[in-house]
Amino acid sequence: MRDARFVPIFCPYTTPIMNNTASRPNVPNAPNVPNVPNASFAQPAHRPHEARRAALACMLALAAALGIGRFAFTPLLPLMLHGGGLDLRHGGWLASLNYAGYFVGAMGCAALRFAPARVVRAGLVATALLTVVMGLTQTFWLWAVLRFVAGAVSAATFVFASQWGLRRLTQLGAHAWSGVIYTGPGVGIVATGLLVSAAGGFGARAGWIGFGVVCALIVSIVWPVFVETPHPPHPAGAASPAHAAGAQGALGAPRASRADAFWLVVLYGVPGFGYIITATFLPVIARHALPGSIWPDLFWPMFGAALIVGALFAARLPLHWDNRLLLAVCYVLQALGIASGIVWPNAAGFSLGSVLIGLPFTAITLFAMREARIMRGDHAAALMGYATGAYGIGQILGPLVAAPLAASSGSFSPSLWLAALALVAGAAGLVWRTLRGGQ
Repeated sequence: MRDARFVPIFCPYTTPIMNNTASRPNVPNAPNVPNVPNASFAQPAHRPHEARRAALACMLALAAALGIGRFAFTPLLPLMLHGGGLDLRHGGWLASLNYAGYFVGAMGCAALRFAPARVVRAGLVATALLTVVMGLTQTFWLWAVLRFVAGAVSAATFVFASQWGLRRLTQLGAHAWSGVIYTGPGVGIVATGLLVSAAGGFGARAGWIGFGVVCALIVSIVWPVFVETPHPPHPAGAASPAHAAGAQGALGAPRASRADAFWLVVLYGVPGFGYIITATFLPVIARHALPGSIWPDLFWPMFGAALIVGALFAARLPLHWDNRLLLAVCYVLQALGIASGIVWPNAAGFSLGSVLIGLPFTAITLFAMREARIMRGDHAAALMGYATGAYGIGQILGPLVAAPLAASSGSFSPSLWLAALALVAGAAGLVWRTLRGGQ
């Protein structure tokens, strides 16, 4: 059985309902609190400011690494196709290479031994440079290398920005700000979509260079924030390392089996395949269905706006709700979103689809990472990496399946139906694992 009493110790995504010490005064030499110089940690009066600063910096970092480094390709793809330097099949290859890089980067995070803040800084600088160079060349093999490396960099930046941000918020007792961090990809998606809509007439090359400049601006803003901070002392009433280890054992004994971990990894890979076809080709699909309409330029920003709302909402759901069932609901919502664009290939159908696919996008990551922490506690990094890798495999396969099918059939509908069915199957698998566990 899942013991919800210990969840707050290991889950930094929502405000703890137990062991919450944020409201306790910082009393020197209090029982169980080591006498550590206060200069090493934020003072209580400064905590709201420090928490807001850390959360917003992480949000901007994810907006650059994911919103630009990964997803700027989506609104720019129609411009690249229109410019004649790329066809749909090669566009699918570029997308898959980026996701392959993301997979390699995610799997390689476990081997990196650098400080998280240093990795984030380097990742953001690399993202800016790689994005600018995309606009300085028209050679496909260079594009391929750049998109692969950009994928690896975005994965490392995402993982280490999340790690740094969640640890910093834990130090400050400000868990409620964690939802803000994961609005970053949505902010980046909305911004890139609207910028391409407004300035698409300048072409894809100008778009890539412009996004690189925006990324460089973000680097200059967040650079002073990403510094390493020491681990805080254990406040009175908080779990000591020994107690936390005991709690992890009590929590992990029935749930931390290899079978549970295996199925989490496998089933978390399903939405990677499920959403990525729409996320890669949505503007292309919409332009084909609605030629001459202004709507196709708005569906991608709608997706990003829904992602922001979903991230904030998901972080406030009750902590004792089963993450596997929440994941199943998210999968079904995305399947319905994909189906709506097929059944109603008009502005209303694509709008509904953009919202239904975007709302659970970040929530899926949040629930899966939270489940990994329930299974492995503070030693969940490896499981998180494997799960992220499975998600990456799904993303690689999506465009490789969709582009040839669309080229041969003249429609994205077959690959979209396949993605929707995969999501429904993944939801069924999650429900099965929950019932099998006696929950």
